[in-house]
Amino acid sequence: MAERKKLLLRLDPAVYDAMAKWAADDLRSVNAQIEFALREALRQAGRRSAD
Repeated sequence: MAERKKLLLRLDPAVYDAMAKWAADDLRSVNAQIEFALREALRQAGRRSAD
């Protein structure tokens, strides 16, 4: 597996809280949920195929 990139991400507290709730509902970490949402947005925009 390729090395994962690290980055600092600043989020509005309400956005973080919504992501945290969504992550808990899906039994994921917040980090994994953000990556899931980004991958889905890229797929829907035709920018990347689904993994």
